Amino acid sequence: MPCPPPARPPLTVAVMQPYFFPYAGYFRLLAQAEVFVLFDCVQHRARGRVHRTEVPAPAGGLEWLTLPLAGAARETRIQDLRFADQADALWAERLARHAAWARARGEAAEAVRAFLQRPLQGALVDHLEASLRLVAGLLGLPATLVRSSSLAIDPALKGQDRVLAIVQALGGQRYLNPPGGRDLYDAEAFAQRGLTLDFLPDYSGPHRCLLPTLLEAPTLAALRADVHALD
Repeated sequence: MPCPPPARPPLTVAVMQPYFFPYAGYFRLLAQAEVFVLFDCVQHRARGRVHRTEVPAPAGGLEWLTLPLAGAARETRIQDLRFADQADALWAERLARHAAWARARGEAAEAVRAFLQRPLQGALVDHLEASLRLVAGLLGLPATLVRSSSLAIDPALKGQDRVLAIVQALGGQRYLNPPGGRDLYDAEAFAQRGLTLDFLPDYSGPHRCLLPTLLEAPTLAALRADVHALD
């Protein structure tokens, strides 16, 4: 009798709000999951990392590099955020604080500079998805990117139930989350749906400020290795 085909590994899904050039540990989700869901159908937190990233400050220490957004109500979802009318001028002023980036000659410098200089128009999530796709391409990460707002998920579902519905809508069997979500999810609730719940280990790598690394590193080999490693 012919041998049965080998069992397929479980489809791993990760769900995360789209961040603007996040730390390298974020991209470990894209390295480990087949499908990465941009969680854009949820409320935006003004003090979160969706529209800003930490970078070295010219005078030392760290500061936020923030995308200029139009005013929005507190309950506005990420998918509905828009750039400010004068976003390009404001953005140019903010980038000018980091003049050394214009002279950086890293492996990815030209591609990243071109992205930073693109016009800021329309929906923020379009820009965020493009930035994540750019970095994923530079790092050789093949995960499929899907927006949660494109899925037919019951808007009344909240928290864990919403994530469960997303994973099942995509045919996933395994859900992978950053370590910070351990208090948010219950493994038994996933098991009752026939799903496995796993968490990445804490990130202790050196690449917490991603933009300078992408612009200045002569080669991305160390960053690629960091993203694929699990501490």
